[in-house]
Amino acid sequence: MTDLRVLTGYSPDDRGDDALALACLVVRTAGAHLTVANVHPPAWPARGPGSVDAEWIAYLEEQAQLALKQAGERLSGVPKKDVDFVVAANRGSGRGLLEVARDADAGLVVVGSAPRGRRGRIAIGSTADQLLHGSPVPVLLAPRGYAEDAPKKFERLTIAYWRRPATEPALRAAAELARSLDLPIRLVTLVLRPPGLAAKFRNADEVMRRQLDQAEKDLDHAAGLISGDAEVTTEALLGTGISKTLGNLETLPGEVLACMSSHDGPLRKVFLGESSGKIVRAATCPVLVLPRGTATR
Repeated sequence: MTDLRVLTGYSPDDRGDDALALACLVVRTAGAHLTVANVHPPAWPARGPGSVDAEWIAYLEEQAQLALKQAGERLSGVPKKDVDFVVAANRGSGRGLLEVARDADAGLVVVGSAPRGRRGRIAIGSTADQLLHGSPVPVLLAPRGYAEDAPKKFERLTIAYWRRPATEPALRAAAELARSLDLPIRLVTLVLRPPGLAAKFRNADEVMRRQLDQAEKDLDHAAGLISGDAEVTTEALLGTGISKTLGNLETLPGEVLACMSSHDGPLRKVFLGESSGKIVRAATCPVLVLPRGTATR
């Protein structure tokens, strides 16, 4: 049993089932504690200031409790004694989950894909968007349909890595999670060839070769920082775009892909920038988004 505490947001639909299946796999693997939360809208004032519709409040509470009852029935291999069920009210479901995460001292938040997403891919809805622009702890996203064909175990944590300021704590946090899940780590850097490069440089291939060499040196440096925590391999991939290059990356059925928050975002909070957003949308496995400048709790 580790001291990792996992929070998942649950709604009585496919998105909630995907998040719950992924959270249960984390909890079973790490021996962690699970909190399942349903966030419903707050009651609107009625009949004047300070007054609310009691029947509407009762209805919202009833629906939330029914959702959590359904979640309890769908727990996969996790004893109920290791699970807390929480109902919260907030106008934003993501902001509500952040409040629950703070109260539960959660070190990881798990949510599902928006319903509009392609099966096997991740689409960012309002809940995930709020989490991915403000969570102080890592956020794990489940692809749409994950619950229908969830792997029996995790097999590897792949980290999309670029050497930038304030990324080392996030890298160590990923290694810490890999150790909790007893996973090997693969560090991957995508070396992207800018469009029109050949027209700008006569020695374009030499330019890209130097970029690839530098990426391999940076990967070796990063591997050295975490080599004591887990088995680490590295890989630098040359390509013409994040989605296409990531599609050429070999993945295992039990793969988890981690990416770091944008350098432009706030320190010690998750912030999904353009590159990390493309990685999330292109991934075909669960994606872990790590805050910069802080470690997991």
